[in-house]
Amino acid sequence: MTQKVAVLGTGKIGEALLSGMIRGGWSPGDLLVTARRAERAAELRSRYGVEAVRNAEAAQAADTLILTVKPQDMAALLDELAPHTAPDRLVISGAAGIPTRFFEDRLTAGTPVIRVMTNTPALVDEAMSVISAGTHAGEAHLAHAEEIFNGVGKTLRVPEAQQDAATALSGSGPAYFYYLVEAMTDAGILLGLPRDKAHDLIVQAAIGAAVMLRDSGEHPVRLRENVTSPAGTTINAIRELENHGVRAALIAALEAARDRSRALAGGQG
Repeated sequence: MTQKVAVLGTGKIGEALLSGMIRGGWSPGDLLVTARRAERAAELRSRYGVEAVRNAEAAQAADTLILTVKPQDMAALLDELAPHTAPDRLVISGAAGIPTRFFEDRLTAGTPVIRVMTNTPALVDEAMSVISAGTHAGEAHLAHAEEIFNGVGKTLRVPEAQQDAATALSGSGPAYFYYLVEAMTDAGILLGLPRDKAHDLIVQAAIGAAVMLRDSGEHPVRLRENVTSPAGTTINAIRELENHGVRAALIAALEAARDRSRALAGGQG
């Protein structure tokens, strides 16, 4: 790995990317980090052996800038970076809802920009990172972004017009599963199980189901039907889920998340 990569605003996701790159073979000497607090910068330097610098220094020294600050902080960061960012720098944004044109309008003309929506399973190397190219980003830029984000999971290329939908489905997706596990744990307690046992049963069921979905090649309907015997326990549970409109509620929830992503893109707080 000969390129220098800087992770700017290195929070949990930024740190996950940093550690994933190092495990994937990147030299700490080729990696830079920035952090708002001096103690955080010192922590990253000590933990990974990387150099902690200021944002302007990162823009000048790195070939690739990965921006992991919150969406509401992005405009201020770009104002800081713009005077120091050459047009041959690759800029990768991990901010929800912000389109590539937002960066292209604020940086040197011709700067290649890639938009990525990853999710928190990056912390355990099981992320799904959705990647879209801006106007000036080409195949080599996309491949480089995939090389970085493959270190913490899987990547998928989509047209940028699909990013808001991907954010709703995948970026926010883990939260929906945690919400479901929380509800099922409460149900297990109601049915008489201790909380720890209910939790363990549900988590393992979720892991097993996810692996079967990934590895079997079967449609989820077929996998569900394999569990749903006539007049059995599962079909009675499914009937209640349908009676309470769970499917419709999930669709409405994802639409609301997509609409919020669009609102963020439009500059609404």
